[in-house]
Amino acid sequence: MTAVDVERGLSRAEAEKRMRDGQGNAAPDGSSRSLSEILAANVFTVFNGIVFAGFGILLVLGRWQDALFGLPALFNTVIGVVQEFNAKRTLDRLAVMNAPSARVLRDGEEHEIAPEGVVLGDLLILRPGDQVTADARVLRTDVGGPRGLEVDESMLTGESDAIRKAIGDDVLSGSNVVGGTALAEVVQVGADSYAAKLTVEARQFSLVRSELRGSIDKLLRWISWALLPLILIVVNGQMQAFGGWEAAIQSGAWRDAVVGAVAAVIAMVPLGLVLITSIAFAVSGLKLAQDNVLIQELPAVEGLARVDALCLDKTGTVTTGEMVFNHAAELTERAGWQAVLGHLGTAPDANGTAQCLAEPYGASPKLYVAAEVPFDSARKWSALVLCDADGCEPGSWVFGAPEFVLAGTETIDAQEALAQAGAIAESGLRTLLLAHSVDAIAEGEHPELPNGLVPVAILSFREEVRDDAHETMAFFAKQGVDVRIISGDDPRTVSAVAREVGIEHAAGVDARTLPDDIDELADVLEREHVFGRVTPQQKRAMVHALQSRGHVVAMTGDGVNDALAIKDADLGIAMDTATPATKAVARLVLLDGRFDRMPGVVAEGRRVIANIERVSKLFLTKTTYALMIGVVFGLMAWAFPFLPRQLSITDGLTIGIPAFFLALMPNAARYRPGFLKRSLTFSIPAGLIITAAILTLHLAAPSVGEFTVTEMQSAATLTLAGIALWVLAVLARPPHPFRVLIVLAMYAGLGLVWVIPFTRDFFAVTWLPNSLGLLVIVIVAVGLVLVEILRAWHKHRIELREEATS
Repeated sequence: MTAVDVERGLSRAEAEKRMRDGQGNAAPDGSSRSLSEILAANVFTVFNGIVFAGFGILLVLGRWQDALFGLPALFNTVIGVVQEFNAKRTLDRLAVMNAPSARVLRDGEEHEIAPEGVVLGDLLILRPGDQVTADARVLRTDVGGPRGLEVDESMLTGESDAIRKAIGDDVLSGSNVVGGTALAEVVQVGADSYAAKLTVEARQFSLVRSELRGSIDKLLRWISWALLPLILIVVNGQMQAFGGWEAAIQSGAWRDAVVGAVAAVIAMVPLGLVLITSIAFAVSGLKLAQDNVLIQELPAVEGLARVDALCLDKTGTVTTGEMVFNHAAELTERAGWQAVLGHLGTAPDANGTAQCLAEPYGASPKLYVAAEVPFDSARKWSALVLCDADGCEPGSWVFGAPEFVLAGTETIDAQEALAQAGAIAESGLRTLLLAHSVDAIAEGEHPELPNGLVPVAILSFREEVRDDAHETMAFFAKQGVDVRIISGDDPRTVSAVAREVGIEHAAGVDARTLPDDIDELADVLEREHVFGRVTPQQKRAMVHALQSRGHVVAMTGDGVNDALAIKDADLGIAMDTATPATKAVARLVLLDGRFDRMPGVVAEGRRVIANIERVSKLFLTKTTYALMIGVVFGLMAWAFPFLPRQLSITDGLTIGIPAFFLALMPNAARYRPGFLKRSLTFSIPAGLIITAAILTLHLAAPSVGEFTVTEMQSAATLTLAGIALWVLAVLARPPHPFRVLIVLAMYAGLGLVWVIPFTRDFFAVTWLPNSLGLLVIVIVAVGLVLVEILRAWHKHRIELREEATS
């Protein structure tokens, strides 16, 4: 590659050729899943395969009335796709809004272009406030500016101090220019840049860990394994019930046999559980969106409710990222030192720390610069001679880091000042020293400190902690969530911030002393809660170490240096100031940067978990009795006792409709692990009670009279609905006016199915003869008593387990 003309840069033709040759700055794609990936993930599932296969079979047979179960599956798919695609579009808009522009020199003229328009060998013109859009090497500094280049790499390294860049030094993509100007040649673009290498692995899509979804997926796997033998048993049983395979095929009864088989198989699938879970997550997502919390993935609502270890990046998360003036301690009496500080704070090229002096001292009399040595991050000091309207005072002022300003000064005053500054630094505050000398400053290429410096004042600064941080930390402490603050900054600074937000015993640990072994690191993390000088790789290792000890880990941050840890955490949370790459891998994005949104997310997650556990017992009860009835009736070669449309009645009234409302009601119950086990220990016995009731009806009915197929199917439907509605009543406790209303409405709905002629005909049910009706009442009454006994046993079992764990 030929050398670039530093006076003219690349020509337009050269830039276009390099772009065609693949040397452009296109960033790696994959901020989130594409639309095709979203569709594939939500459409091609085991659940949908089971349901739509049965749906298709019934449509082919012309039994569309029995194919109503396909609608919930369709709604579930649509909700999942729409919610995730909306999150993707929001993130894409965020990325566009936050995308920086690049300033390049081409054909001797300055051009402002999009970052992806930069090519290898371009000359970037860097000025204060710019974000570096590609890795580059400094060719010149002070291009029209007052001093050399200084960049902030905290988004990449977590280190908040500005770094001085000399000619020949590299500046990394993703860093920000905070002082000076430079001309820099692009040496790495796109996927080869530092920021892209750091985030390319983080950008790979992975699903958030969800106990609810994991448990449901596990159930579907179990069901899918059971489906093939069940289908064979049910189909064979139905064929035998209609006179055997040959007779059923010849008579055309095989169609009824297939319908019965589909009814049995579809009844096994907890059809609405996935739908209700998706709706609950989607409603929570919309509710949180109103509070400026973006949910990237539906089950992320659940995540924070399960978190017991929260890792917080300091800068931009716990703090605003801004420095705040703390205190000035006068050491030696010197007239006019406050005015000097006022001048430093209001100077046009004042850095972020110096600007903090503008408010307390900016009203001092106006001074004029007679001579100046600008601040340099390598020297760590600046010097100036100031004059007022009456003339110039003799001597010079020096301002900077105490150990650099007083280097070589052996006086007692100097030693005492350094000791005092060290004590302040130990408390985590940042310190600067103002000193005075009667000698003038020596301007030039290599300026030196004037002789005879006398320390005048020590100034301390602290990072501005978010107003909501202390209250939020107190909330997490009350909820039993263990908080750790980790940062790339000085451990003492991190420790001071931790104490300010209420974390006791916050002795900062220097991450450079941490072990590499994951088990040893986990031991340290169990003891310590504040860490400084942490690298991006160490942040990720910390997440893994906590997970290895069984913790559910949430990680918050805003820089590229946080992206890997945020991706691997059980729940990644990005602040509003986060880079687009970090937002892309986070599960939640706090769009307004308000840390006090976190308790609301916790409460929303707990509501979802508690309500889904409640309604899951309804669905799993159905799965249990559907499996048992299908197997028993298949093995006994009995006709399946329901039509699919009749199961739609019981599903809708005992599960689908009430579950929708129950899943969205307020619920402040705290999260307890073991969702699936608790659900199954209630649902399996409840399902067996209903199975026993249906079997009793089938065996006892011939002894009280002869009944038609429609009458027996109607009796079975009433028996199933009667007991299943009482299971609903039990799970709706403790009593609440709205829950009581839901249960009563479902009983009324069951009555209307029989009262209204159209619904009675559509669902193929009829009024029962007196003898059969009395038998149904007796069986249902016994079933209700058994369900109450089950509830008491299940409640007692949970209480014993909670006492044992506490």
